[in-house]
Amino acid sequence: MTQTYLKRGAAADPVAGADLTQSVAAMLAELEAGGEAVATRMARDLDRFEGEVVVPEAAIDAACARVPQSLKDDIAYAHDNIARFAGAQRASLQPFEVELRPGLVAGQRLIPVSAAGCYVPGGRYSHIASAMMTVTTAKVAGVAHVAAVSPPRGGAPAGIPDAILYTLRLCGADRVLALGGIQGVAAMAFGMFGLPRADILVGPGNQFVAEAKRLLYGRVGIDMVAGPTDSMVIADATADPEVVAWDLVGQAEHGTNSPVWLVTDDATLAADVGRLVPIFAADLPQPNRAAAEGAWAALGEIILCEGREAMAAVADRLAPEHLPVILTGGRGGCRPMDHCFWGRKARWPLATRRRAQTMCCQHRGRPAIQGGFRCISS
Repeated sequence: MTQTYLKRGAAADPVAGADLTQSVAAMLAELEAGGEAVATRMARDLDRFEGEVVVPEAAIDAACARVPQSLKDDIAYAHDNIARFAGAQRASLQPFEVELRPGLVAGQRLIPVSAAGCYVPGGRYSHIASAMMTVTTAKVAGVAHVAAVSPPRGGAPAGIPDAILYTLRLCGADRVLALGGIQGVAAMAFGMFGLPRADILVGPGNQFVAEAKRLLYGRVGIDMVAGPTDSMVIADATADPEVVAWDLVGQAEHGTNSPVWLVTDDATLAADVGRLVPIFAADLPQPNRAAAEGAWAALGEIILCEGREAMAAVADRLAPEHLPVILTGGRGGCRPMDHCFWGRKARWPLATRRRAQTMCCQHRGRPAIQGGFRCISS
């Protein structure tokens, strides 16, 4: 099963990772010792935010009134899908008891945690989908208190963009903090600003948020140790190179540390996509453009394979978070891959943000959560 790299990305810098760990650990220690005063100071110094950390209900009411009805309808559509999927997933788990021996009874009970803390990214982009996929699932599971934090953004009347506040209200968040980064994670973990200490921290974030969650794991539960978001497209000669290129650019624009891969058995498609990605990335507004160009230059890869089995082997080895598959003949001739978006309409933004549900992330060789990805027919 021959695999040839037509474009290869750079290896990660281990020194940078060590520096990140030290910096985040020091900030967490300062936040735990200094509490709300330190968190407020960090919000002021790092985010230049002088407003109220706890978003008042009246401010949320006003934010909801400013959201256009068309956007409310879109959010409601996605929320309904996510809530229905989460409900079905919850219903698939059942309590039971079994008498293993006379008088020896074992069983399973399903007990929701008392408090969940949801991180909703919002520094560069308003991650409405993250709000839905964390708060909604916690509420469906029966979690008693669901808190949400999101970085404050200049120009937002309540600190957090109106669309995020509307989504958090719709999904049932009990309290919302205009607080981002390490200080936002710490506020939920340590129980600041009137929050109960979180039993579990969930939601995506930048490298500082991810490292803070990793360092806190053990003292508090987390959803996963998540690396930078990434995407792989598996495609053959029938794929539209423009669609494939935009799919890769759409993931690379998340940040300069977001790897993307094209895995194909067609040299012409590989060449076309390799030519188009820089063109499409240059067409983005800033800061998206710089992020996409940096990610593609440093981490983008194009892998030419001899046949579908070789392509599937690459996907198994790299275990991408998002895996659109565009192959002629549907699934025929390719062994099953459980965690993918299958078909020409199976674009990852459509699949994860509107059609389905909770996310299923695989990281470097093994799935972190089973059962999240849905396949969409072509």
